[in-house]
Amino acid sequence: MRSLKLQRKYFRSNMYAELAKRNLKRHTARTVLAAVGIIIGVIAISSMGILGNSLKMSVSDSLGDVGNELIVYPGFGDTAITEKQVDKMQKVAGIENLIPVYSSGSKTEYKNEETYATVYGIGSEDLPNLVEIENGRMYKRGSSDCMIGSQLAKDLGVNIGGKITIEDTKFRVIGILKERGIGFDVSADSAVFMDPQMFTRIYEDTDEGYTNVIIQVKDINEIDIVKTNLEDRLNKKDEEVFVLATNSILDSINEISRYISLFLMGISSISLLVAGVSILNVMLMSTMERTREIGIMKAVGASRKDVLKMFLLEALFLGTAASLIGGILSFGGGFLITVLIMKQASYLFAPSSIAYIILGICFGIMTGVAGGVYPAWKAAQMRPLDALRHE
Repeated sequence: MRSLKLQRKYFRSNMYAELAKRNLKRHTARTVLAAVGIIIGVIAISSMGILGNSLKMSVSDSLGDVGNELIVYPGFGDTAITEKQVDKMQKVAGIENLIPVYSSGSKTEYKNEETYATVYGIGSEDLPNLVEIENGRMYKRGSSDCMIGSQLAKDLGVNIGGKITIEDTKFRVIGILKERGIGFDVSADSAVFMDPQMFTRIYEDTDEGYTNVIIQVKDINEIDIVKTNLEDRLNKKDEEVFVLATNSILDSINEISRYISLFLMGISSISLLVAGVSILNVMLMSTMERTREIGIMKAVGASRKDVLKMFLLEALFLGTAASLIGGILSFGGGFLITVLIMKQASYLFAPSSIAYIILGICFGIMTGVAGGVYPAWKAAQMRPLDALRHE
């Protein structure tokens, strides 16, 4: 007996599903137009989500390798970090590398080319902790050799062995660095690196001390502890130094990127709202056209629940089919966005980007069902006698 009831229940559910499919096919043009709205909405939401996520991943890739660093700057009113302060820093536990940095900016010339570049004075034993060499070798202590970033080498057209002029002093280029991208510690791509002794010779105003100190901690999870210990040790009386934690900047950038993604998706969701209104209109028209059909169904035993189910299934089928098509096409939209704006398509296949496509599909299905709720309810509330009299 129970098995027979289950069979009847399955048959009726399958029957209403087939009726829903038939009704959608009966007005193909109207169904397609309603589906196009959802497809566009899903593509818009997914593509904007992928764009925001790609921007976030691009920044993280560029800055992620400096997330374990603290950068110490002179406090308010001071112009340099002194050797005495550096000695105090070295006594703080949890530090892996401590890199004193001289920096300035100068016009850099090579033959008939010239450009402005950042010039760093960093010890040859410390520089490998910040950058990687693409071609050439590291300069020696006290030498007049230098290394330059990849972008600066392109701008000046200089190769290994060429001599560039900085502050009326010639330096032989013995190394070109790998492209590094944006950095909070050093901007390597358009910079010149030289030995600190040579730096202090051409920049005579550096006698007071270092421009800043870069500190790499052993454990990124203890970066806040090391920062607090540095401040406690150096700022006992006055604020001698300011300590910047690069991980806090990365967190802020990620938070901003998340808000940008939500904002872009919010704008895109307007298209889904329009699609929902379109489905509402289509379903209402379908309800009016099928009033007598609904009356006949109720007269032969269909309940309000059955009629409600049939109309909701129509909206579900329409929303699901359109959303899946939109999700597939979102790969194309995401590909164009990442290639045209980010200049690479690898971010499209990241799990976080795929999640935005799934999110867009889910929103599309929800929009389809929401657009069919009122028409389904209206159809279910019809009285059989009134529906049969309808012309």
